[in-house]
Amino acid sequence: MKSELTFWEHLDELRSVIIRILAVAFVALIVAFCFKDVMFAVLLAPQHPDFVTYRWMDGFMPGSLQHIQLINTELAQQFLIHIKAAACVGVIAVSPYVLYECFRYISPALYQNERRCAVWIVVGSYVMFMLGMLFSYFVIFPFTFRFLGTYQVDPDVVNTITLESYMSTLLAITLMLGLVFQMPVLSWILGRVGLIDRSMMRRCRRHVIVGILVAAAIITPTSDAFTLLLVSVPMYLLYELSIFLVKKK
Repeated sequence: MKSELTFWEHLDELRSVIIRILAVAFVALIVAFCFKDVMFAVLLAPQHPDFVTYRWMDGFMPGSLQHIQLINTELAQQFLIHIKAAACVGVIAVSPYVLYECFRYISPALYQNERRCAVWIVVGSYVMFMLGMLFSYFVIFPFTFRFLGTYQVDPDVVNTITLESYMSTLLAITLMLGLVFQMPVLSWILGRVGLIDRSMMRRCRRHVIVGILVAAAIITPTSDAFTLLLVSVPMYLLYELSIFLVKKK
């Protein structure tokens, strides 16, 4: 039992957990780095006009997307992006193991009911984060890329998009949407400890809408109104879901 361990024994066990996590994450990074073709086939899929979202939403999405050629303008940029992408994919791949190790470390210090509650929080948070990332990859980013990639102020001005711009926008939007999708879980936790209730959230709805628009403007890497709308609408729907999950007063 961890409650019976000394302070230094706790630190030793924590060090072992961190070492195991770093070792597994490093292996995952190497594996992702080696499977470059598969990894970038997935990451660059929204660049192509036959991406699944474009085929599903054909006729409803703004603009007519042709194949947009990405360019590289710096000597080492493609190699650095390869490492960055492999690190992100590796972390995502090992995240269940990381959660397992963290939970295994702290669970002996929890009571049985606290352990059950913690399991639901961890699982719910992970599922919502994955849903946020999938929503970004299949909906938010394709819409954003299609709109901005085809937008022209004049036919003589040709869009030339760099690989760095594409990858930075994709990773930023995906991470932010993963965090935004934590709203229902966080609201449920705050409701459980009595800090908020359903009636309070309903009374604050108008203020929250303004806050959502401000937050969407901050977290989106682009400054256009189209992306702002695409991000703010799901945030509002998540708020309504959070109201449903929070207990009545």
